[in-house]
Amino acid sequence: MFSALKKYLLVPRLVWLSAGAPKDRSVAWDRFWARVKATGAQGEVLWDSGGDHELLGYAGSLKKHLDPGLPVVDVGCGNGTFTRWLAGNFPAAVGVDISSHAVERARSESTEITNISFLTMDMTRPRAGSMVAAEACGGSSGAPDAGPPEVNVFLRGVLHVLDEADQAALARNIRNLVGVRGRVFLAETDFQGNPIDYVSHLGATLRSIPAPLESAIRGLPMPGHFGAAERRRAFPASEWEVLEEGATFIETVPLKDPSTPELIPGYYAALRAKQG
Repeated sequence: MFSALKKYLLVPRLVWLSAGAPKDRSVAWDRFWARVKATGAQGEVLWDSGGDHELLGYAGSLKKHLDPGLPVVDVGCGNGTFTRWLAGNFPAAVGVDISSHAVERARSESTEITNISFLTMDMTRPRAGSMVAAEACGGSSGAPDAGPPEVNVFLRGVLHVLDEADQAALARNIRNLVGVRGRVFLAETDFQGNPIDYVSHLGATLRSIPAPLESAIRGLPMPGHFGAAERRRAFPASEWEVLEEGATFIETVPLKDPSTPELIPGYYAALRAKQG
């Protein structure tokens, strides 16, 4: 019994570490990215494993459901790791992030890719979808005869850090992007446990907390989880059709073994907007 409860002795330290995190979401993310000096497997960004194992796990679903002739928007792109992979599989890729420092880093890490661009945008704001569509469609979506945009959308690790109102707002903006042919692919953390269980799973102990995990605790909103139930609320059946869904794993940087990324239980889904 004691060993099972021992991890709860972490509570005071976690409270102390998270006390200084900004309450404003945009400020929190921009301050976090401003401090990042290194990305990839040996970097400071918890969710940037530096490998393509997780990406390759999504490849089959992306090829099956997303129109390869349409551009793709990577919402919450961070330093652009996934955006760069998407740019190799679609005619154009646009990475969007709430943090201008994240966008600056993504641009600096993507200079050799010609069909990629990045945009600072809070995708929960009204009309954000229309502004991103203009970038993804080369500015043509605003032309009188251009018609509504049709864009694929990729989200990884975004919805689980938003509250219900912002999840719904993001879904509405995404709906304005996909049109008839566009599709949505999302992958989210779906860890079924409380915050103490979560950080313990990622290697936090009474003696130490891995540096990338501690950095996230210090500066970022407390993560939740996003699974099928949360997807049904944010993407209601009256507006969206589920093409595929299931369990997956979200990879982090190595935290316990220097050669092995950590795996967080996750959820994925491919969706299309219902018409009419």
